[in-house]
Amino acid sequence: MSPPASGPLDPLSPAEEAVMRALGRFLLVIPRALDADLMREQRMSASEYHVLRHLSETPDQRMRMSELAAACDMSLSGMTRLAAKLESLGYVERIRCEEDARGANAVLTERGLARLREAWPTHLASVRRHIFDHLGDLDLDQLASAFSAMATEP
Repeated sequence: MSPPASGPLDPLSPAEEAVMRALGRFLLVIPRALDADLMREQRMSASEYHVLRHLSETPDQRMRMSELAAACDMSLSGMTRLAAKLESLGYVERIRCEEDARGANAVLTERGLARLREAWPTHLASVRRHIFDHLGDLDLDQLASAFSAMATEP
């Protein structure tokens, strides 16, 4: 955490205030909109989609449950519940970790990969409609860099 600034702080400019208000609204509305589109069109939550996506992006389509939870910004207990649901649907298998018998790996099944591929067009269309269609000619590399910098600050 940075030390508090010495002296009086300058108030936000009207443009800075507008960014803060819009960003706060964005952080609430967009995840809900993306989740709603997946639920309506695919009967799949965004959390389920993200688990399948993260697993699909690893070379062997497997991750430690703790790593998967961190990647999806979930608690381990929340990930355990979600993995149990995905396992009951045949999308994921949980197997004991060979390196650490106390741990478990989540493994994407062929059925899970097929389900991800089925849901992907819905998610893509939703992301385009709710986000990219509104960005016009903004420099996306700059925007991604700014978001990454903000997300990595302590």
